[in-house]
Amino acid sequence: MSMSFQIVQLTDSNNNSILKIANDTTEAAIYLNLGASLQKLKLRGELLIDDMSPLTYTQTFASSILFPFASRVKDGKYTFKGTEYQLEKNNVEEGNAIHGFVHDKTFNVVRQNLSKNSASVVLEYKEERLTKGFPFTYKIQLKYVLTNESLDLHVTILNTSTESFPFTLGWHPYFLSSDLNNSFLKFDSNKCVVFDDRMITSDTVEIKNERIFELKNKELEDCFFLNSNKVVFITPRFKLQMQSSEENDFLQIYTPPKENTIAIEPTTGISDSFNNKIGLRTLKPKEEHQILWQLNIEQ
Repeated sequence: MSMSFQIVQLTDSNNNSILKIANDTTEAAIYLNLGASLQKLKLRGELLIDDMSPLTYTQTFASSILFPFASRVKDGKYTFKGTEYQLEKNNVEEGNAIHGFVHDKTFNVVRQNLSKNSASVVLEYKEERLTKGFPFTYKIQLKYVLTNESLDLHVTILNTSTESFPFTLGWHPYFLSSDLNNSFLKFDSNKCVVFDDRMITSDTVEIKNERIFELKNKELEDCFFLNSNKVVFITPRFKLQMQSSEENDFLQIYTPPKENTIAIEPTTGISDSFNNKIGLRTLKPKEEHQILWQLNIEQ
């Protein structure tokens, strides 16, 4: 019988501020100063997300929330409502802007709730400065809800500026498998993105819908248009379902240089959405946008 959940806030040797939610079989570690990203997840005793070392967080963006843009903006340049903007090119090797601004921000704990079978925390960051290339303010709120077999991530974006702004939204978790070569993804797609040598969208092409996507001996950096809101990660030890509250979004898959690890990233846009407009949305002043991503494990 599982113990009740507990929530503890602590600081590690690297001065990271960590919110730990756990009982005897389940654990989540949220790093408040790293964009409130989920750096550890264990469900039903199965470790799903863990430290990516020797890769660093600045290399991986592990579990970060991607806002106001997921993936890349070519040369960091885009035009919105007739005005040209220049973002900081934080992906120096490619000369692009990548993954937005939230990944390194510090979130505050707004609310905590505990019960015998679940625990939840609400975390918040308010952007009050006008960022280079994105002179708009916003509030982002994350609500993590943990049970023995599931994790829900609710994301709410509020436009606090006086002007509308463009955005896409994503999540960048890396998952573990005991044997990635004997693991599979299951999703429904008929179209994928073609990238140029700087990982910028150059085309989209129709693909055969196999539904079962083998991972054996594959190095992946791929993006798919989804026909449904469910993706399943099937490994020798468990089956993990990822579900979005939105239909017909996108799935980014990436295999890092770390054994038996894969990024399975739900996004509402693709590489260079700020220019090609695929998946791009606009948020008006005082308007909110919400999305829910859910993880459920079966063993």
